[in-house]
Amino acid sequence: PLKYFVLFVGLHSISTVSKVSVKTGKSISIPCLYDSQYVNNVKYLCEGYYWTYCSDAVKTNKADPSGKYLISDDKRKKIFTVTINQLTNENADYWCAVGIDGRVDDGVHFQLSVTSGTPSLYVDHQRITGYIGESITIRCHHSNSGEMKWCRLGRNCVTGSSGSIDGTTVTTHMRDPNVFTVTMSGLKSEDSGWYWCAKGDIQIPVYLKLITSEYCKISNKLHVYELFLFLHFTTVTDIRMIIVTVL
Repeated sequence: PLKYFVLFVGLHSISTVSKVSVKTGKSISIPCLYDSQYVNNVKYLCEGYYWTYCSDAVKTNKADPSGKYLISDDKRKKIFTVTINQLTNENADYWCAVGIDGRVDDGVHFQLSVTSGTPSLYVDHQRITGYIGESITIRCHHSNSGEMKWCRLGRNCVTGSSGSIDGTTVTTHMRDPNVFTVTMSGLKSEDSGWYWCAKGDIQIPVYLKLITSEYCKISNKLHVYELFLFLHFTTVTDIRMIIVTVL
């Protein structure tokens, strides 16, 4: 791919986080938002500090056979996501990149700060599920200094104790030691997507998936129906045998 002189002529129509703190041996997913003109282009992850010398790790049209790198492209939301597995105990530099036929490829840099200890900023789960019409709370654990904020990829950030993102109310507090707590209320289906928590120069991406509460109700009804069938067609002797086996 053509990467030369990208710093001078590249438009950088891609955005992502800039620095993420991660733990050795774990995995991390990084979202890369791109301009609508790149919807049908090949997306890829490039490894290396310098853009002109970075090496392709994985592409949307070429999987990584080792399984260390994964990539997926959501063309509707114009976000491709790269997942890096089996992180080693050394800092690593990468580029979210888009291949452009006949022109210089476009790319934006991010760094992984890898530690064998506790990351300076992390969340309990990088992918969380919420319910439309309800609220969800995210706890961002931190040990570094700097301003705290909650942002949506490609949109605005909330830096104070309250604000809104795409019309959804966001409140924050730091009542617990070393924890930045974010609550999003009145969730809408369009709130699904990538967000990130930031403390100083470190960020951690969080993917929010939203489902309707009806989905939960239907799922619970199915479980009740399955239990009914189990009890209806199971004899007392069978149940005793199951209990004995479990114990």
